Amino acid sequence: MILSIIVPVYNEKNTILELIDKVLLAQLPTGLSKEIIIVNDGSSDGTKEKLDQIKPSPEIKIYHSPKNLGKTHAVTFGLQQSTGDIIIIQDADLEYSPRYYSYLIEPILNKKTQIVYGSRFIGRIKKMALINRMANCISNFTINLLFGTKITDFHTCYKMFTRDALKNISITSQNFSFDTEITAKFLKNGFSIMELPIEYTARSRKEGKKINWHLALETYGVLFKVRFENNLLNGEILHY
Repeated sequence: MILSIIVPVYNEKNTILELIDKVLLAQLPTGLSKEIIIVNDGSSDGTKEKLDQIKPSPEIKIYHSPKNLGKTHAVTFGLQQSTGDIIIIQDADLEYSPRYYSYLIEPILNKKTQIVYGSRFIGRIKKMALINRMANCISNFTINLLFGTKITDFHTCYKMFTRDALKNISITSQNFSFDTEITAKFLKNGFSIMELPIEYTARSRKEGKKINWHLALETYGVLFKVRFENNLLNGEILHY
């Protein structure tokens, strides 16, 4: 069985090599292997040159976009290239630790769910700005109101799901709206999402955080678009 690890990268020259080392060292349950898919989304800061330093390996696939097309495009492209039975998204900025892979995958392997989110808000958060915390709370309140759920952190990077869960789901949004669209579509397709607590260390815009208010509002609008576009089944959020 294969775990596909999708790593979207944009201007992360200071962290990308350390992140890949951590991913390679991350332990998985017996019988699982890793497939690491790195999608360089048109970086202009030297990230490509850093990626060129990675030794060729059957575990690692690296793709370069000639221009920046947004995180959603990078993730969906990575999904198209993936072959794993189970998939997780991994940011390249070290805010999320790969040591959680085995922990997050356990409920999927035990057939308790097809989707697991690593929740920062039932876990431990370090250094998150108050404005970002408030924005997350408003977004979570909105998705719960629209879908009748009790989700605590749908903006989390750590989304792990089976390939089967992606059937009949197409991602049409752009920029940073992947998290919003895929969560809403999982719910509308009747899936239950299990949340597990994780530790998260935020970074500031000065340190390289990229999302801004314009992009945040765009992701917010996607919730309403998906909720009212048809009448698929509701799912629910489970806490483990």
